[in-house]
Amino acid sequence: MKPVLLLIPGMLNTPDIWTDVLPWLPPDLDVRLAEVASQSGLAQMAADAWSQLHDLHPDQPLVVCGYSMGAWVAYEMLQQCPGRVSGLVLLGASAQADTPELLLAREKAVAAIARDFDKVVAGLSRYASHPRFHEQDAWMARAREQLRAIGPEAAARQHRLLMRRPDARGFLRGLQMPVQVVCGDADLVTPPDLSRELAALIPGAELCWLPGTGHLSPYEAPEGVASAVQALLLRVRQVHPATAPQAAGMEAR
Repeated sequence: MKPVLLLIPGMLNTPDIWTDVLPWLPPDLDVRLAEVASQSGLAQMAADAWSQLHDLHPDQPLVVCGYSMGAWVAYEMLQQCPGRVSGLVLLGASAQADTPELLLAREKAVAAIARDFDKVVAGLSRYASHPRFHEQDAWMARAREQLRAIGPEAAARQHRLLMRRPDARGFLRGLQMPVQVVCGDADLVTPPDLSRELAALIPGAELCWLPGTGHLSPYEAPEGVASAVQALLLRVRQVHPATAPQAAGMEAR
């Protein structure tokens, strides 16, 4: 029985954010992509994600990978269906609610999106990526296109719904499942200290660094992201040995 891997995009991302990661994942996975651009809140995002998993067998392992805002969708999924998720990957994630300073920054971001969305996208594409990419014109153009794709209305809506998120640290301290925390070592959007905190508060969580990588890790380091997912899958398979592939099929693409 194939494990299912649900990949949840972050803010200002369509499911295309995972395009470069997919070829590096092992072939013995049922990979599904969540969509988070059309909903009005995290609970609806999580419910829509669960609707993509309605056909799972009760014994079929489910691994959820939440990227940035997608991690908050994953937290909501865990609370909506306790005990159903077998393992969790938190990529460029946080567990803290917005501080007053961050709330003010989001208000300013929403206003800037309304004034000139393309300017916001241009600035974010540089701020969220490692400087080693900034002179790669084709790479930067692709990053801007991905961030622009959801449109200004969805971008502003996502900022507003994140302003209402509660602190998740108390909830995460009680998790009892394999968890992999993954972060770019040069992430300015969710700085490394937030990942260190996540790994410290979740029992048994493992922390993985992506060197020379900012916040756009699925674009910047797709092979590293896939490797972190595979590391988590190995831990899940220790709990669900029937899902382990045959020796001939264990090589990742």
